[in-house]
Amino acid sequence: MNPWFAIARDAARLTVEAQSVVALRMARLARGGKRGRSEAQRMVVEKAVALGEANAAAARSLLSGASPSAIADKALKVYGRRVSRNRRRLTPRWWSWW
Repeated sequence: MNPWFAIARDAARLTVEAQSVVALRMARLARGGKRGRSEAQRMVVEKAVALGEANAAAARSLLSGASPSAIADKALKVYGRRVSRNRRRLTPRWWSWW
């Protein structure tokens, strides 16, 4: 299989999952309070850290002589892990039994 098709598939999956995280975050921000304020701060810091991690992963792959598709895959996986963790963290506990 062409590696770029797998990357496109993973990017599409990440897009859908990221939209659910955006919705969950907006709900938390709309509720306000201490959790809403901490989520707003966390979201800004997390984006900067994720960008740094993705750049570092891509640079390591580039320096090791990996192919362009492998470099893109490494960077995409960093964001994928972040989005998955955020979705699990933001999903209410009562929803997880569904």
